[in-house]
Amino acid sequence: MPTGTLFLVNPASANGATGRRWPELERRARELGLSGETRRSTRPGELTELARDADADLLVVVGGDGSVNEVVNGIAGRDVELAVIPQGTGRDFARTHGIPKRFADAVRVAREGRVRELDLGRVTFAGGEHYFANVASLGMSGAVAQRANSMSKALGGRLTFFYALAREFVSWRNTEVRVRLDGAERSGRMHDVVVANGRFHGGGMKVTPDAATDDGLFDVLLIGDVSKLDFVTTAPKLYRGTHVTHPKVEILRSAWAEVEADLPLPLETEGELVGTSPARFEVVPRALRLRVP
Repeated sequence: MPTGTLFLVNPASANGATGRRWPELERRARELGLSGETRRSTRPGELTELARDADADLLVVVGGDGSVNEVVNGIAGRDVELAVIPQGTGRDFARTHGIPKRFADAVRVAREGRVRELDLGRVTFAGGEHYFANVASLGMSGAVAQRANSMSKALGGRLTFFYALAREFVSWRNTEVRVRLDGAERSGRMHDVVVANGRFHGGGMKVTPDAATDDGLFDVLLIGDVSKLDFVTTAPKLYRGTHVTHPKVEILRSAWAEVEADLPLPLETEGELVGTSPARFEVVPRALRLRVP
């Protein structure tokens, strides 16, 4: 039987600061009553393998949204508990679940927090399948994720993502998209299709302000044929969640979604580019056990 705690550390998170600080952070965690073995990733995707092979009943992710995403893909549906010590750039998963930013507080949640059973999303696309715990999207968001991940994160998550968003919008061209949901269909020129389990995305943008991570449904945000002027006036509202009143924005709820487009659209999950459309999204109910405050 699995026992004990295992830290899964992404040393590249927080622009490399996590790796430099981990010996001190590990000491502080131990002083706060949370100790265990440590596995550090050395390349993208390795945390999935480390999580899949882990023989522990509590996995503590030390990193950002991409790190959580990798670990989720290693433990989806398994009887293992997950805790998160946010050390990355975006921290949207932690923000959605109220996990504290302050290290000592996050350690206390990891040590003694209550366990919530959460839904996961599973997306199937050309050439692969991927799980996600928070948000996935097709469209300009994929291009933004690719640009943001190629940049230094020294300015922090919000500025990095917003800069990448502004840069991509200048050259992005909306394309014809077809979306099928449970009981609904939409088609037309679109900017983005966001399939959300959680509320936050892109370093603090409240893209789906009413999403719940345990209701068996996605909140599917459709951003239509917005213009440059729409972007300038509406983008700041993403951080407050008030963009949903825009006439070219619609949120629908469904346990599944299928997305096709005239041109292949970049697909991202938790800020990591994983493939392109066409794609099918499905809710996997109660597939993740997370320690929360």
